[in-house]
Formats: sequence, structure tokens, C-alpha cells
Amino acid sequence: MEVEELLAILFKNRFLDKNQQDVFLNPSYEKHIHDPFLLKDMDKACTRIKEAISKKEKIVIYSDYDCDGIPAAVIMNDFFKKINYENFSIYIPDRHDEGYGLNTDAVNNFIKEKVNLIITFDLGTTAIEEIALAGENGIDIIVTDHHLPKKDINDKDLLPNAYAIINPKQEACHYPDDRLCGSALAFKLVCAYTKKYEKDLDLPNGWEKWLLDMVGLATLADQVPLVGENRVLAFYGLKVLQKSKRLGLVDIFRKAKVSIQTLNEEDITFTLAPRLNACSRMDSPMRAFELLSTIDPIESRTLADFVEKINTDRKTNVAHIMKDVRKNLDKKLIEENLMPIVVIGNPSWKVGVLGIVASKITEVYKRPAFVWGGDDVIRGSCRSFGDVNLVDIMSKIEKSFINFGGHKQAGGFSVSNEEIHFLEENLNNAHKNIIENSKEIYEEVTDYNIDTTLSLDDVDQKHYEVIARLSPFGMSNPKPVFLFKNLKIFEIKEFGKEKNHLEIIFLNSKKRPVKAIMFFKTRSDFGNKLEIASTIDLVACFEESFFANRRELRLRIVDIL
Repeated sequence: MEVEELLAILFKNRFLDKNQQDVFLNPSYEKHIHDPFLLKDMDKACTRIKEAISKKEKIVIYSDYDCDGIPAAVIMNDFFKKINYENFSIYIPDRHDEGYGLNTDAVNNFIKEKVNLIITFDLGTTAIEEIALAGENGIDIIVTDHHLPKKDINDKDLLPNAYAIINPKQEACHYPDDRLCGSALAFKLVCAYTKKYEKDLDLPNGWEKWLLDMVGLATLADQVPLVGENRVLAFYGLKVLQKSKRLGLVDIFRKAKVSIQTLNEEDITFTLAPRLNACSRMDSPMRAFELLSTIDPIESRTLADFVEKINTDRKTNVAHIMKDVRKNLDKKLIEENLMPIVVIGNPSWKVGVLGIVASKITEVYKRPAFVWGGDDVIRGSCRSFGDVNLVDIMSKIEKSFINFGGHKQAGGFSVSNEEIHFLEENLNNAHKNIIENSKEIYEEVTDYNIDTTLSLDDVDQKHYEVIARLSPFGMSNPKPVFLFKNLKIFEIKEFGKEKNHLEIIFLNSKKRPVKAIMFFKTRSDFGNKLEIASTIDLVACFEESFFANRRELRLRIVDIL
């Protein structure tokens, strides 16, 4: 297939008309980034921060413990240090002891410490009681968040009484793009402040653009739609990451044998993000913050070693839990007793890894999953599948939870020991009612959509470069998937320490080898389809690998038909 025809097909499949194509292929920081003051309360927030700095008030940066909140904390840490303001601290709640969001114990400690201003990142929109407590005790709170607000009985936003709320998803905000992640909003706050008080600040022109590495990291890791402004932020974020001066990033990628100069979105989502998230899952989120913010080379290497170790521990923990999950849910599946929404848990399961477990359940069983752990207070994570809106469903049975929050596709919750026994029934009843009362048509979701059919002769650099022009890929801009028909297997093997990855070699019309790989699958997973000289249809993506500093163009297997 000619490259021009391929590009036209990819545009058509992404519903991009001629006017949108140039913007998509050529994202411009100057042209396609919106004015931060279009965000509701942004000017008010900047004025309050300026007042706090002028009075040398005590400021707390309170961020979430994931790969969106932590980079936001790094952005604010870099900003305050750059303007030489010292009376601030970083607070990232413990996932296990405190759970998601602003919590009462932390607020009470801030009251005792005579904190004047709290700025939240990637949380706070639903913290109505906690923010009221802070306000009653003289603490102003600026909320920056991108999570959906709770709703009142009239389906209107139910918002906390904060000093300012910067959240593009609130009804009263008319920002042109409401899909920004938490770190992007932290970046917007810094941009707005430096713009408003430019004359008072001795900052190099364009200094804030160096913070785009954290914005790019969070935008890719938090899986927000990579269209509109997010595409621009991810595009330039990757460019800054490739030039990274952060010691911790250099060390962690070196340990993972990833070339930082050729970083792509998959290096962020599959290599960096899991390691950073492992800190809060298995230890403390502050380790991830320290890794990203340290300027000490010895501390950086020590932290990189530590993070690598706990990431290995995390994998082991998840594997053990998934063994229990498969035994339980496979039995229910056989008995035709597996509900449309799965609820499963065990008091012994480590709360920090339950989001990963929930994701694996949705992948295997093709349905939303709520996974819980803990004994005293039960906490858990949920992941959606298809069109199911998790926040909508949880809102319908709000009394079942002690607390909950999140996005349409992912969330967290806590529930009492009594209510956990009824949670699956209540969630499924709420889901059923939503479907019955909805005018929307819910369609069956497939794992992938095929863009077009190609031949092995098309697996070359010029076709790859056309595809790469649409990167970075992610939600709302999926990596192009292609069908290759009637391929004869020339060679097949398993690789990796545990021989749990699959490699197949084909020959194109010129008898040149074309490699296709698939991680965590072996030939036994496909029955008797995979034998040398047998013919298959292959669904795959193009992939350029730089593992161990060796460039290789290959196919990444999506499915074998």
C-alpha cells in the first residue's frame, strides 16, 4: 500500500477532516495551548498564592499518590524552589493508611501546624467535609482537580466550599478542553502565576516549558484522551523527557535498559509509570516524588535501585492475587454465575495493587471489576469496561460507600464490613437500572479495531514513519492496528527468562524476515494454530524497539486468527 493511501485511511478512521489533519500532525505549543486564565477561579487562585508568598504563609502542596498527582507535586516543588520560596511542604497521603483524597486526620494535623493555605492536586473536588473543616479553622484551600464532582438530587454539581476550585469538569467552568489531567492543571497554575506576576519574578523566558516532562509523564500515564490540548502536552512532554536533566529519570531508565533519547509513550506507560506507582502500592509515594525531584546523584541511584526492587515485589504480589482470582471467577464463569459487574476481594490482599488486579480482571473477563482488600476499613479499586460509567453507578448507591471517587473508567472506594456483602448486588442493580432508563445504545466492545489490511512488504521504515506521525498514541488516539492475511510461519520460539513471550518469524515476498512478538503469551495459548509452515491471519501493530540500544523494526502481535 502506498504511504499516502495509508495516511488517508488512518485520518478517516480517526474522523479527522482536512482542517483537523494539519493541526493533528503539527501540534503547536504557541497556537494550540489555551490561556490558563480561561479556567474558572484561576485568577483568584494566583492572587491568593501571591498573598501567601508575600506574607510568608505556610503552604501545603497536597497531591494524589499516583502517576498524575506525584508529577504535579514535582511541578509545584520545582516552581516554589525556582522562585526561592521556602515555606512550603509536600504532602502525599499514604495509599494504605489514609486512602485516596483529602482526609480528616491530615487536615487536623495541618490545623495544629498552623498551615495557612493548602493547594490540592488531582483530588479535592469531592472533599466537602474535609474542606469545610479546614475553612472553619482558618485554612484556605485551592482545589486543582480533574475528577467529576458529586451531584445533588437535582443532578447539579455538589462542590466543596473551597477558596478556589480549578476543575474544567465543573459545570461553571467553560474552558475549551475539559480533558486535562491533574499535572496539566498544576502546569496551568504555574503558567498563569508566572504570566500574572512576570514583572515580580526573575525567571528565564520560557523556563516553565521544562516542566512539560512531568506533564507529559502524567498525561500519558493517567490515560486521558490524547486529543486536543492533551495531544500537544504529550507531544512536547515527550520531547522534554528525551532531554531530561532529572537524575532519577536517567537512572531508572538506565536500569530498565531504555534509551532516554528515544523515549516513546510506551516507555512511559509500561516502564516508568508502573515503577513510580509501585512506590505507593508497596511502600510510600514519597519515594517516587524524591526520585523525580532529587538533585543528588547518590540519592538518585539509591532510590532507583529501591524502586526497581519494589516493582519486582509488586509483580509477585499481583501474580499471587490473580491466581486466587482466576480460581474463583473461572468457577463462577463455568457455573454461569459471573455477574455483569464483578466484586471480589480478600482482607489479606494488599490494597495498593488492587487497581492492577482490577485492570487484569476487566481484560480477562470483559466486564467492570471492583476489587477490595483490608480488614478494619475495606478499601478498593475499580476499573470499567466498555461504556460503563463507574462514578455514575457508584453515585446511584452512594450510601453503600464510606467514600468513593474517580473517573468514568477508573476509581477508588471504601466500604464498611457490613456493606461489602451487598456491594455486588447493589452495583449490578444500579447498572441494570441505568441501562433500562438510558436512551443510549450500549454496543458490545471489542478489544481492537483494525485500521486496514497490509502485506509483509509494507513492514518497512517508510510505512512506519507515516504511522509514527500520528503518535503519541493512547486513549482516543489508539495505535494503528493492521490485519496481515495468509502468513506462513517460518520460525517460532518463546523468549525471556521464563520463556513466557512469543516470537514468530515470517518471510516477505523478497524472502526477508519480518519479526512479530507478543509478551506474556506462548504458542500453547493459541491451541494448535502455531506450527512451522502453518498459515495464519495476524492482527498487529508496527513497533520500533531500541531495547539495549539496538534499533529494530518489528510487529507487535495483537491477535492471531
